[in-house]
Amino acid sequence: MSKYRGIEIRRLESSKGGMVEFFTAQASDETMLVQVPPNTIDDLFVHKTHTDQLLVVKGRFVIVTLLNKQYQYIPLSEDHPELVIIPPGVLHGAINLSSEPCVLVNAVLRHKAPQARDYVPHKRPFPYDLEAAAAALKNLELTNQIKNYGAAAV
Repeated sequence: MSKYRGIEIRRLESSKGGMVEFFTAQASDETMLVQVPPNTIDDLFVHKTHTDQLLVVKGRFVIVTLLNKQYQYIPLSEDHPELVIIPPGVLHGAINLSSEPCVLVNAVLRHKAPQARDYVPHKRPFPYDLEAAAAALKNLELTNQIKNYGAAAV
């Protein structure tokens, strides 16, 4: 488990049954299937009334957070099943640099009734560093390749 400025990242627990791998479901008040279109550079959002619990099931993208006038780029991929937990009050956005859509599950934890302002985009105070976002994805791909190479060598 690791943390990025209030965001928690957890490797999913899994068990195998024959050739099938089962991942632990997340408790939620509402579960949404979300699609981030290809070549998307989204503005920032901040939710005051709920926690997002995100898991990529197809594709890859980058979550961007803003804290202390700095962006943090968190890469996510179907090849690296991790749950990303974004608590209320954290500015975040999405970048999909791929030509393919990214599909994710959001297991939302509601703390209060939803408010319209939770879904109003905030303008970026300064441009995203798309090279940093691409590098974050590349580093994740390299980590997956090393992990898969090590598993194949055993």
